[in-house]
Amino acid sequence: MFKKPHCPIIAIEEHYWDPELAKHFTGSEAGRGGETDEKLYDLGSLRLKEMDAAGIDVQVLSHGAPSAQKLPIEIAADLTRAVNDRLGKVCAANPQRFAAFAALPTVDPQAAADELERTVTKLGFKGAMLHGMTNNEFLDHKKYWPIYERAEKLDVPLYFHPSLPHPKVTEIYYQDYAKDFPLVVRPGWGYTVETATQAIRLVLSGVFDAYPNLKIILGHFGETLPFLVWRIDASLKRPGQKPMSFRDIFCKNFYVTTSGFFSNPALLCCVMEMGTDHILFAIDWPFVSNMPGVEWMKDIPLSDEDKVKILSGNVKRLLKM
Repeated sequence: MFKKPHCPIIAIEEHYWDPELAKHFTGSEAGRGGETDEKLYDLGSLRLKEMDAAGIDVQVLSHGAPSAQKLPIEIAADLTRAVNDRLGKVCAANPQRFAAFAALPTVDPQAAADELERTVTKLGFKGAMLHGMTNNEFLDHKKYWPIYERAEKLDVPLYFHPSLPHPKVTEIYYQDYAKDFPLVVRPGWGYTVETATQAIRLVLSGVFDAYPNLKIILGHFGETLPFLVWRIDASLKRPGQKPMSFRDIFCKNFYVTTSGFFSNPALLCCVMEMGTDHILFAIDWPFVSNMPGVEWMKDIPLSDEDKVKILSGNVKRLLKM
């Protein structure tokens, strides 16, 4: 077993599936059977056994993609409320090991904002996780801004997690190679492009001008944006553009996690651009095993003080744990 540091280890992108919600998933979003699905449906002994083996003290649980974001509007709010209530009971039964991000019915933005408030104030949830598009729309459109207004008011973060690219994007960008390399559409590249695009659009939309204390979390070391932030910022400051500082907004309002990305060069890039206070520990379980992420943390080229910040100090502050 990994020799634990003198701090808890809190992993914040750790997924599960609710059986009722998962029945609505179709095509490649539905489960493929086997060990991963078994782990997704487990909120007890199997999950805890793997956490204990790696020395992870707490998982912040979140529903896997696409979560509630593709539900028909007629059922979205009620079904999502039931999903969150069930997750709330799991966390209440074992509060030392589990916390939660809410699922939100984004097809109904006002209901999503209300559900965010309900889960935070009534169930003790730590924020919410959003997954890709809703009805093939990115979530920067103003009709979705009630969600951001409520998140700022509640002082909780929104975690933007990947989902599948728009079908036309998949067809044009990836179809030639998807048969031989199916994961190029997903974590290999498609997820990164989709989620980074959503983050850029959020900044360009002006939502952070309206809600300057809104906090956004991105997994996978920020979906390449820490590496690109200087160039994006410099490009957007060229003549003929609306004045803004992309870098200032990104480095103030965004946090990034280590989920599924255990790389020293990537870590150091994020540290140099954003500082250690904006980096959070995550695994991406069960799609990624716990042990490699925890073992990697032993030898990252940072001080023990910074390791403690990443493993739990930063997230305890951000999520008020």
